[in-house]
Amino acid sequence: MTIQWYPGHMTVARKKAAEAMAAIDVVLEVVDARLPEASTNPMVRELRLQRQRPCLKVLNKADLADSSVTQAWIDYYNRQEGVRAVAVSCKRPGDAARLPALCRTLAPHRNDGTKPLRMMIMGIPNVGKSTLMNVLLKRKLAKVGDEPAVTRAQQTSQLDIRHWLTDTPGLLWPKIEYPSDGLMLAASNAVGRNAVVEEEVAGFLAGLLLARYPVLLARRYGLVVEASRSLDAVAIIEAIARRRGLLQRGGQSDLEKAANVLLQDYRDGLLGRISLETPTTRRAMLAAETTAASLAQ
Repeated sequence: MTIQWYPGHMTVARKKAAEAMAAIDVVLEVVDARLPEASTNPMVRELRLQRQRPCLKVLNKADLADSSVTQAWIDYYNRQEGVRAVAVSCKRPGDAARLPALCRTLAPHRNDGTKPLRMMIMGIPNVGKSTLMNVLLKRKLAKVGDEPAVTRAQQTSQLDIRHWLTDTPGLLWPKIEYPSDGLMLAASNAVGRNAVVEEEVAGFLAGLLLARYPVLLARRYGLVVEASRSLDAVAIIEAIARRRGLLQRGGQSDLEKAANVLLQDYRDGLLGRISLETPTTRRAMLAAETTAASLAQ
């Protein structure tokens, strides 16, 4: 399944973000710690490199991600020029409180007190940008919600005498190049529901969890997954349906409801700390895509 979702307001938001970029010092790029590269918008990278702006890569929802994998991603990003990475959870206000000081290290020319440091929050939908803005401001200014594209307009606020912060709407890009990226984004609720078939997304997620986190699957749903190599993604969803009593008329498993249970449990962190990609799996995916493209030609 190919997933694409680019509502019209994002074209306007991209134009306004490009205009605002000229007046800011540091980009606070918020990504989902469970899928940092899949949730990195290539347009954000393009815009900030055009303006030669440094980036603080904020791996949000770190409390939901595999901590060892998150550290691997931080090391990966910290090797990039003009980038510094940090893992946070907006549920912990102390995490967000560290960010302005980290931004100042990326823009030392603003440490003389002459002008305030101007930061801009960017990222894809539903990674916690507006929540981060509210935590930093210590008041509810930006509208938040557990669905993509809640923020539709850009807004700028003063944190204190030394810091200004601009929040931008969530931006996806017109074409998601890699199918697995689209599936990871859909599993993490970063694209509109009208763009996905949730049973297919849940099947992708079940297969990934079966391969990398079988113990968490077994613990959550009372399954025996390690002892049976015959289980596949569909069998996992069917087993969830049976365990939860999700049945249709005639006693058949309601796979749609079971798929929604799996997706919601993952999104809420009820399965445990899970990362959908690592730097190693990312390299393997890109290599496989390159090989496939070469063979197609």
